Parts: sequence; C-alpha cells; structure tokens
Amino acid sequence: MTDTRTLLITGAAGGIGQATVLHFANQGWRVIGVDRAEFPSDFPQDGHFIQNDIADPANYEAIFQQVADFTDDLHALVNNAAVQIAKPLLETSLEDWEEVMNVNVRAAFLMTQEAYPLLKPAQGAVVNVSSVHAVATSADIATYAASKGAMMALTRAMAIEFAPDNVRANAILPGAVDTGMLRDGLSRDHVSGGSVEERLDDLASKTVIQRVGTPEEIAAAIYFLADNEQSSFMTGQPLIVDGGATTRLSTE
Repeated sequence: MTDTRTLLITGAAGGIGQATVLHFANQGWRVIGVDRAEFPSDFPQDGHFIQNDIADPANYEAIFQQVADFTDDLHALVNNAAVQIAKPLLETSLEDWEEVMNVNVRAAFLMTQEAYPLLKPAQGAVVNVSSVHAVATSADIATYAASKGAMMALTRAMAIEFAPDNVRANAILPGAVDTGMLRDGLSRDHVSGGSVEERLDDLASKTVIQRVGTPEEIAAAIYFLADNEQSSFMTGQPLIVDGGATTRLSTE
C-alpha cells in the first residue's frame, strides 16, 4: 500500500463530481473518475478518467479492470452519479423509475461490491451522495426522492456490515447546489415563475443563509467524510449540507 491515497468517484464529470475531483487532487490524492460523459476539462495528470456508463451492469468488468491496473487499493469510494426526472408520480413511467433507480441506487450497490476488495486493505471509506430529498421533499420528484432515501438506508446497512473491516460508510445530503442538474430542473415546466436566475434566487431565499450552495462546498464536506483523520468516529450517518433549508419550520 502506497502513502498516496486514492479516490474512486462516479459522476465525475458533473458539477459536484468535478469539484470533488479537483478538491481531492489538491489535497494530494490520486483520483479515478468514472462518468458516461466526457470530463469537461483537464483531468488531474496523476489520475485516471474512465468514460463508461455505470447504469449498465455489463460495464463493470471493464471499469474495474482499469481500476485494478491503476491501483492496488482504494482509500475512498464516492458514489456520486445521479439522474433526476421531475414528473408527477402518477405520470412517471416504469422506464423513468428504472432509469433513476439504476443510476442512483443500483450503481452505488454494484460499485461498492466491486470496490470493496480494494477498500478493505486500505481501511477506506464509502461516501454516498444522497440528498435532502431523503428527509424532506416536494411535488413532482417522487422517484428521485425515493432513490435518495434508499441511498441513506443503504449507507446505514453498509456501515454495520463493513465495520469489522474498519471501513466506514456515511452519506452527504446536499440541498440546493448551483449545478447543471439544478439549473436543468429549474428550467422544466414543473417549476413556475420567472427566469432560471429568478428561480435560483427564490430557492436561495428559502435557506437560512439566503443563498444556494456551491459544488466546492459539497466537495469539501465529501472530503471530510472520506478522510479517516477528520471523521474517524463517524459511520452510518447523514451529513446535511443545505444552508439550513431543512432547519426552518415550513409554517414559519
């Protein structure tokens, strides 16, 4: 096992994914990123980017062959990949449901199974990117909310089963973060009122600190959960990072 720590992160090309790749790289970690999209900028030179779709179980053998060729161990796995479909529950098709569950939940399950033989010798950590929708949600996003609730339950189960190997598992629950996924969601017809910027301002007004989050802030929180020095006594826990949005009573 080398002194340099290694991260494997899914959804590496998205807003939170990109920020997390760069944050860990700046802390001296080697980063392996996986995404079905191209990484939109230069990937860290000492890392490795794998362009592949984790929604398809047939791709895992090829993905983990590349992972094994790159490293003998993993110090952290961040299950970050996600898709969001905004529709009323009664208008959600089985195909919609399966697409969200396959990316948001099944992929985290499969990635963790495949990565565990590399996490175990490093006594690494799993960080599952859930959402505040796991604890409080809104209309027209039932499938996404269900997937993120499942992610939180999966995290608790991982924590219990992995503890004998000193592998921790925690979840981060971001609130409104200024990413492409959020802006795409605000552009859909299910959100009313004004431009995307005005809708962002409306979201910001609903947080205690009166703004939406940045991907870099979520990346820093992910790093805290992944780092065995900073969060060594945490496992099976949700870390809500939402600017206080879930703190205030809805009746206030």
